[in-house]
Amino acid sequence: MWTLGFVGFGNVGQGLARILLEKKETLRRRFGFDCSVVFAATRPDEVVCDPAGLDLATLLDEMARKGHLREHPRRSEKSVIECLRTCGTDIVAEITPTNLETGEPGLTHIREALMAGSHVVTTNKGPLSVALKELETLAAEKGVRFRYEGTVLSGTPVINLAREALAGCDVLGVAGIVNGTTNFILTRMEEGMDYGEALAEAQKLGYAEADPTADVEGWDAAVKISLLASLLMETPLPVTEVERRGISDVTADQVKKALAAGRRIKLLGELTRDGGVLKGRVSPRELPGNHPLAGVAGATNALTLTTDNMGDVTIVGPGAGRTETGQALLTDILAIARESVRS
Repeated sequence: MWTLGFVGFGNVGQGLARILLEKKETLRRRFGFDCSVVFAATRPDEVVCDPAGLDLATLLDEMARKGHLREHPRRSEKSVIECLRTCGTDIVAEITPTNLETGEPGLTHIREALMAGSHVVTTNKGPLSVALKELETLAAEKGVRFRYEGTVLSGTPVINLAREALAGCDVLGVAGIVNGTTNFILTRMEEGMDYGEALAEAQKLGYAEADPTADVEGWDAAVKISLLASLLMETPLPVTEVERRGISDVTADQVKKALAAGRRIKLLGELTRDGGVLKGRVSPRELPGNHPLAGVAGATNALTLTTDNMGDVTIVGPGAGRTETGQALLTDILAIARESVRS
């Protein structure tokens, strides 16, 4: 029986919890995986904890009705940090909001969990963007796993694809749609909306934040390209060195003219080598209609990996969603369980 702890119990945390609840018997039968959630935190000082295991159905019901866990009978006096240090949890899922500047509070959460000997899975890009090497080194020193499939394309498994399904291939270049919000906006502009209308709809649907800067100005995509440089091409590339231009200055007229010429505008993230130097770029690009990324519409992500042995390999899938991102966490959890059995 594996014990799990949730640091963050918003949309993605609830998505993972729902999968664990609904597929409990399937996970046991197919993978021999059984787990007990022993703590869940919605705020630094709002933690529910039970070493015997929390009832996920009750947690999900309370969040749906109240939006918090403050009145849960297993409310603990411990802070998140105290739980990470003392609960002895096998696997910690760190799912707090992303801070691209400092990585906090997720960075501290992951450090504390690894130091305590817990495996960690996360969808939080912030800690990876500022301290990936440090965290991987710490995990290795403590003999635990640190996995983060959901940080790049939500539930679409690009990291596992490159590291496992394409093991033995060298990734020579990367090009893709790595931000679902901007792809949704550009798709709606193709359908007749102007930029402001499309952005407002994206915000209404929850694809874009009230402050959409990270998405529409290309910062989110640039961080992902920076991560992919390290993860897939073994070359550190700080986000500040990724050439970046967003979509805020793309007009409805430009989108219409591109369509009339049989082309589509997409915000692409790219990694290329120029004379041995790795370069990263995020920018709106006009793609011909027959390009594999041109037909990717809505809040969908897609990435083409150019490899030495397999040529171009393109993967397409959801770039957002509570269940989809929860699936990325589950994939990493099952991998940890599988690797621990092998070792």
